[in-house]
Amino acid sequence: MTTLAEPTVATMTLDGEEVTFTPGETIYEVSERHQKEIPTLCYDPRLEPFGGCRLCVVELEGARAPVASCTTRVTEGMVVRTRTPAVDSYRKVLLELVASENRELDVDPLRGYASQELMTLVDRYDARSGRFAGRQSGQSRDDDDNPFILRDYDLCISCYRCVRVCAEQEGDYAISIKNRGFDTQITTEFSGLLKGSACTFCGQCIQTCPTGALADRKAMRAVDQPGKIEKTRTICPYCGVGCSVDLLTKNEKIVGIHPAMDGPANEGALCVKGQFAFDFVHHPDRLATPYVRGEDGQLHEASWDEALGRAADGFRKVVDEHGRHAVYGVASGRAPTEAAYTMQKFIRVGFGTNQIDNCSRA
Repeated sequence: MTTLAEPTVATMTLDGEEVTFTPGETIYEVSERHQKEIPTLCYDPRLEPFGGCRLCVVELEGARAPVASCTTRVTEGMVVRTRTPAVDSYRKVLLELVASENRELDVDPLRGYASQELMTLVDRYDARSGRFAGRQSGQSRDDDDNPFILRDYDLCISCYRCVRVCAEQEGDYAISIKNRGFDTQITTEFSGLLKGSACTFCGQCIQTCPTGALADRKAMRAVDQPGKIEKTRTICPYCGVGCSVDLLTKNEKIVGIHPAMDGPANEGALCVKGQFAFDFVHHPDRLATPYVRGEDGQLHEASWDEALGRAADGFRKVVDEHGRHAVYGVASGRAPTEAAYTMQKFIRVGFGTNQIDNCSRA
């Protein structure tokens, strides 16, 4: 009888403690699992490690200089220190340099899911010194009149998370990078407007931006509205995927939407409708009560019992005049199992036909 060999346990020393790791993991991944606070501005767990911001550097025993933890893979016996006076000083200077390029650090959280990251790190490392000043990179595109995404590149720090999420997660490749150094710009093909590019306005670039340089233009309409921002977890109502979202509200009115990064169906992704199409909720023309057509040919307000009774009468009339196969049912792809079961019983038992399908196949 053949037995499987026991897996080899690989170990490393992390801040004086021996810990195990899986071959292929990076220092950052192992440190995160052990609740070590390593700062980063270019890292997004959904993206390939980039190692651009260098804030995640750690001391590696035997290495001549600090190494980027997000791109350095762990090896057996490695000894790593995630926080030392030298490393903290290094991170502070980097943050001071980054902060010196930006028009402002304190941006409204309505700009996007990750928009507070730079501000939070600058405060954590007391990096508001102002001792560095000079030329600034980034040039905002105030001429881009699309209704969804504000391109405020005066706040850009060239972390490239927006470009990478557009390519790696969405596969759109709508935005890219041109030039180098202080002339670096986030751009589209031929430096045009977003509506003239391959952009699908999914909003992923907004939600991964750590400075608010790419911002939710619709949500920012509520910046000056009084009230505290509240978050409520729910499910997008548009299709059968069932993406998890966090509704942003002020005084019980929806002002924006954040994708749920831990959503089991979407893992932080949304389409343009799930991200931006929420105005219908508070639209004055939205129906709040059933309507039925009267003898005068006009629609009139009715009770639910009356409306449901009218619908049932309509089904009976169709069957009486055209037969049972004149009825066709389409179930919702987001319906729970119990509702789907009830729907097929309604069609198969109620009308005696197998003409039922699911909207997810449309």
